[in-house]
Amino acid sequence: MTGARAKAGADVSEETLGRFFRGLGHPVRLALLEFLLNGERTVSACVEHVGLSQGRVSTHLACLARCGYVGARREGRFAFYRVTDTRVEQIVRLAEQMAAEHSEALACCPTIDADSEHDDGE
Repeated sequence: MTGARAKAGADVSEETLGRFFRGLGHPVRLALLEFLLNGERTVSACVEHVGLSQGRVSTHLACLARCGYVGARREGRFAFYRVTDTRVEQIVRLAEQMAAEHSEALACCPTIDADSEHDDGE
């Protein structure tokens, strides 16, 4: 382990930390997290909020759940999702502040553009 994380005693690899950020790094997943920060929601409400198919939304919600950012409960035929870790809101709010401060640099970073070519586009 290198850098500040080693000094802080964090016991996580760069690979794991990168996957952590990739879990948060998709615009649809961020939109869903923002929506779920306001309370528990059904999949149908999430579909309406982001405007994608139920299948795509369910895939993104499943990713968020597998990564530990949200949890789900079933009630009959309905699934309800909610943010399960209060630190998620802190991370999202801090990221918003930093992105606002660095928006010009983020907009012109060619490496980010190249990385996004590997995303699924939704």
